[in-house]
Amino acid sequence: MKSYRKELWFNIEKRRELINITPYIELCLNESGIREGLCLVNAMHITASVFINDDESGLHHDFEVWLEKLAPEKPHSQYKHNSFEDNGDAHLKRTIMGREVVVAITNGKLDFGPWEQIFYGEFDGKRRKRILVKIIGE
Repeated sequence: MKSYRKELWFNIEKRRELINITPYIELCLNESGIREGLCLVNAMHITASVFINDDESGLHHDFEVWLEKLAPEKPHSQYKHNSFEDNGDAHLKRTIMGREVVVAITNGKLDFGPWEQIFYGEFDGKRRKRILVKIIGE
């Protein structure tokens, strides 16, 4: 069995951002040479998420509105975590959206259902952030 590991780095310009990382993951899969196996993609920051969904702007807006209702950023004082930071909401948003995804690899392709894409969700950005890609198989 082969194993492939790569870190992807992104400069996140806004506090919150959703980035379709599917093309980057497909490049990693091509580099790996693995044709059958599993691909793990996970956020390497506790205020970020990796998830699978549709790449549709209305849905992305709905995520933003929904997450803000569940874990509003302000007032910062509502979170005990925020005694030294102002990102308590980002930790909660990450928990809701999840840490990682695992996608099957079949015939050298990510084995997606209709409309599925992989996203990196950042909830406390404005700096450089990292994603881990680990692919195993043959």
